Amino acid sequence: MLADAPLTAVIPASDIERAKHFYGDTLGLKLIDDRKEVVLFESGGTRFHVYRTPSGGQAAHTLAGWTVEDLDAEMTELRGRGVTFEKYDLPGLKTVNGVVEDAGMRGAWFKDSEGNILSVVQDLR
Repeated sequence: MLADAPLTAVIPASDIERAKHFYGDTLGLKLIDDRKEVVLFESGGTRFHVYRTPSGGQAAHTLAGWTVEDLDAEMTELRGRGVTFEKYDLPGLKTVNGVVEDAGMRGAWFKDSEGNILSVVQDLR
């Protein structure tokens, strides 16, 4: 049953208006539904919710990501919209100019307006 149902990401936000501006205006995603406590966006035919909660932005891991054809072009576009990419220097994860290259992929991470970690990844295989 679940294998036939679409999966929807649900992203927490402590300030729903600020998050709505970030996903709609900064990232340029399509706003589908706007309610008091939750907003629904669409990206690449997939829908996801952003909902109000005091625990928004507290996860220390990636919550959602996009697979893109050209990581460099996406990063240039996002930087032009004010997005700052994270710098990592951890065992097994080191960014160079915001990018990690490993095991047939290139990836970069950034935070939304609430501090949630998001990614963009290019599959090189």
